This record gives sequence, C-alpha cells and structure tokens, in this order.
Amino acid sequence: MTDRDATRQAREQLVGERPGTLQVRENSLKPRLFLISYDEKFIKEQEFANYAALRSYYEAHPQLQHWLDVRGYNDLALMEQLMHDFNLPALQMEDVLGDYQRAKVDVFDDDRLFLVSRMTDFTPNCDIDDDQLSIFTGSNFIISFQDDYEDCLESVRNRIRSGKSQILRSSPLYLAYALTDVVLDHYYPTMAAIGDYIESLEDDIFRGRPNRRLLARILRIKKDITRFRRLVYPERDKIAELLRLPDDVLPENIKLFYRDCYDHAIQALDLAESYRESISSLVDLYLSSQSNRMNEVMKVLTIISSIFIPLSFVVGLYGMNFQHEDEHGHLMPMNMPELYSPVGYPITIGVLVIIVTIQLVYFYRKGWLRND
Repeated sequence: MTDRDATRQAREQLVGERPGTLQVRENSLKPRLFLISYDEKFIKEQEFANYAALRSYYEAHPQLQHWLDVRGYNDLALMEQLMHDFNLPALQMEDVLGDYQRAKVDVFDDDRLFLVSRMTDFTPNCDIDDDQLSIFTGSNFIISFQDDYEDCLESVRNRIRSGKSQILRSSPLYLAYALTDVVLDHYYPTMAAIGDYIESLEDDIFRGRPNRRLLARILRIKKDITRFRRLVYPERDKIAELLRLPDDVLPENIKLFYRDCYDHAIQALDLAESYRESISSLVDLYLSSQSNRMNEVMKVLTIISSIFIPLSFVVGLYGMNFQHEDEHGHLMPMNMPELYSPVGYPITIGVLVIIVTIQLVYFYRKGWLRND
C-alpha cells in the first residue's frame, strides 16, 4: 500500500461515526477462510467455503490449537459474526478493517492481545508495498486478518506442516510471536533490494548518465525509504511495549523470543538510517555530477570563445571601410595600406593561424584541454 492509497483511505473514512463502527472498503477482496488445527501429534489444514462449517469444526475440537487466517475483508456480515463469536472488541475490529494502522499492541479482556504489524515487499516497479497483518489471541486460537491472498507467512505454515516446530508444543502466544518474527525477517530482503537499487543508481551516476529520469528515481526511492522508516519505528515500539507487559499477560518464556525480535527491529532501523544517509549522499552526488558536466560544457564554450575573440577582433579591424585616396586622388598611407598589398590576405590568414596556435599551446600547458 502506498502513501497515496493511505491518503485515499483516510478520505473515505466516515467522519463523526460512533467509535467501533465497522466499514468495509468497496475494493477489498472477498474473504477466504483458512484454518490450521494442531497439537503435538495432530495437524490439519483446510480452507472453508463458508463460515458455518469452520465454526462447527472449531467448536467440535476444543482440545486443539487453531489458527484462523482470514484473507480479505469484503463481507461486513462475516466480520461482525467473527467479532461476536470470538469476542473481539469493536474498536480493534475497526482498526482491522481500516487496514492502515501503525504497528501496535492492545490488551483486552485482561489477558488477550491485539497485534498489528506491517508486512513489506520491494516490488518489481521499485516501490515499497506494505500490507497490514492484524492478530487476535485467545485461549486456544489466534485469528489473523489481512487484505490480500498473498503474504509472507508461508514459512510459518511450513514449520507447522513439518510436525517438528515448537509452535505445536506451545501456546497461541508463541504462534503470534512467530508471525511477528517472520514479518520482521521479511524487512531484510526488502532492505537488501533497496540497497541493490541504490547501488545501481550510484553506478548510473558514475557512468555519466545523470538526467531528470534518474533524479526522479532517486527521489522516489528516497520517499520509499522514509516510508519504510515510518513502518519500522512503530514495530520497534510495539515490541518494547510487549516486553513491558505483566507476566500473566505475556509469560517470560515468550518475552525471551520477543527480545530477539526487538534486536531485529533495531537492526532494521539501523539499516534504514544507513540507507537514508546513502540516498541523501546520492542526491548530492547527482547534483555534483550535473555541476561537473555543466562545468565541462562551460569550459569547452569558454575555450571556443577565447579562440574566436582575437580572431573576431582582427577580422573586424580589417573589415572597417577607409578610403585609400582622398577626393583629389592623393594617397592616404595611414588608412590601412596593407589592405592593398598583393600578399595581404595570406599574411592575415597566417597571423590568425599563429594566434590560434599560441592560444592552444597556452591552454594545453595550463591543463585546460586535458580531462585528468
């Protein structure tokens, strides 16, 4: 999601509505319901065509842990039913459907968590795309919401499918951590792609290709890096707030893993700051390159002008019209007698050549004709 999309969504919000009023965007996707049920010895993954069948299966297996993954929001009745059946707060559900919340954590019902993260990807168009991942925790389940069918969570699903993951032996809070961790891990490929793109821009500048299109690319990636920093900062603050929660809300054995997430968030921020400095240096490099090119052009024009100024003076001097004789037929020897010399033209051309030669030798010795 771009900044323009976020601005458009902000304009679409109903101003003055009661807090907790659910609103579904018209362009959102139709919901798909995925459920992974598991314990240490059992794993079952399935997609349900309707919510009633999913609800029935969930109620028939209270001894299992469940991960309900809702992809797509375009069914207000389903969202309200989920909110009612799983006792999800209306204010948090409003944040889910708003789909452009900053990363945060809320505690409700004294011991349940609502987590928001921003999933990122560097698109082939060299833009940063981000989507919201919202997570509700419960006694034997978590519910995740996202507005796209594709995500970065497949590695977590594969860990569950392997049958050997710690997720199978832990509480739903550990699964919530695993989802948060994989979102953070995907910041690094995004940043690696940004770093490669910055290097390609730098190479283009050094190859002597600065132009307005290149400047537009630099400014666009600079804007994307600023957006990326705005995504990572709240993620770091969210994890720090999780670490401050009481042990009866988030046990110490889970906080141990979130401390590792906090380190990842700090590293991501450091890289984002480094890239911001790099792109600022790249703008300076571009402007310096443009200035050098302009200086080269001005140097060439100055040399050409310097060569033709004395030539123009000589030609202009001999282009003046003075009479060779007065009205009585008397010669006027001071009025350019060389104009009437039979070798005047070759001499003048020779003088011009000598002037140009002297100038070129002088310019070369000064180093003005060399690029080193």
